[in-house]
Amino acid sequence: MEALTPEQMHIVFVVYASAIVPLLAIPILLMRRLVPAWLLPVYIGAFIVTALGWEIWFTYGLIDGDNVDMRRALGLSQRIPLHLNWVLNSLADAGAICCGGLLVTWLVFGRDSGIFFKWHPKVLLFLLLLFLGQNIAVEMFLYQDQLAVGKMLSWAPLSPLGSFWNPTLFEFQGRTITLQGQMPWLIMTPLFYALLVKYLAGASRS
Repeated sequence: MEALTPEQMHIVFVVYASAIVPLLAIPILLMRRLVPAWLLPVYIGAFIVTALGWEIWFTYGLIDGDNVDMRRALGLSQRIPLHLNWVLNSLADAGAICCGGLLVTWLVFGRDSGIFFKWHPKVLLFLLLLFLGQNIAVEMFLYQDQLAVGKMLSWAPLSPLGSFWNPTLFEFQGRTITLQGQMPWLIMTPLFYALLVKYLAGASRS
């Protein structure tokens, strides 16, 4: 097995931790009634949407893209197998990002759960800044070698422009941020918030 650099070991740790910690923590918090019961279906729904929306497509390079093993070092592929890659990323998207983002939003907006039962433009804007901010950080410092210019990502339902039009948005310290890398969360954020509001509003009336 190929040895890892310190940076690669950090990537492996973050990938597994961000997927597994919420997977274990959410059921425990639910059993102790420290989080609302609706969090579990939201977590599962977010996993499905992110998996089908882009993670499976990006992992396997299904349409005009390279699979993830072609875009990263051998040592990373050995520790994060191809067929597990999309599962871990989707779990992290659903747990650490979506559910974690809801927690941060709830705290910032005065611990008022009502912001999730009715559409609030300020909440949407905050979630968009939160989700895009984390994604930019991931693209710059975690997955830069997999998403750099020249690495071909697949077309995906929540990345509808694919690599056909994928301008570089900006560069920072030699690391590039592209439109295709940000597109999934540009679409996912309003979709996630809209579906959350619709689900919770319907549940509150039943």
